[in-house]
Amino acid sequence: MSVTLEDARRIIAAAEKRADEIGQPMNIAVVDAGGNLVAHVRQDGAWIGSVNISINKAWTSRAFDIETKALGENSQPTQQFYGIHATNGGKVAIFAGGVPLSRDGAVVGAVGVSGGSGDQDQTVAEAGAAAF
Repeated sequence: MSVTLEDARRIIAAAEKRADEIGQPMNIAVVDAGGNLVAHVRQDGAWIGSVNISINKAWTSRAFDIETKALGENSQPTQQFYGIHATNGGKVAIFAGGVPLSRDGAVVGAVGVSGGSGDQDQTVAEAGAAAF
């Protein structure tokens, strides 16, 4: 099982709707069970610097089957995953906006969002995940 293109389009549409509601253009990425990019959207006005960040958040969330927000909280100095962001060629994202996608109890992909504050990225990612 994995995320299909149809799934990714539905996830992105829901995330775009939430981004529009909060008035913050976003980059939205969806990856499959292998962490491979299925689809990405850069809304008009979204930062180009956030394209790769959104993809990396989705990849990180799938690679570790955890929300990047939670990984970030556990990767601060004195925490168990301190330094994890330096692994995997620097691809690991440790701030809010990456959410795993589960089906029948198994993680089958993830959504990653970047372009606003951590809270904004998280709420948009959660909206996308809810559409899965």
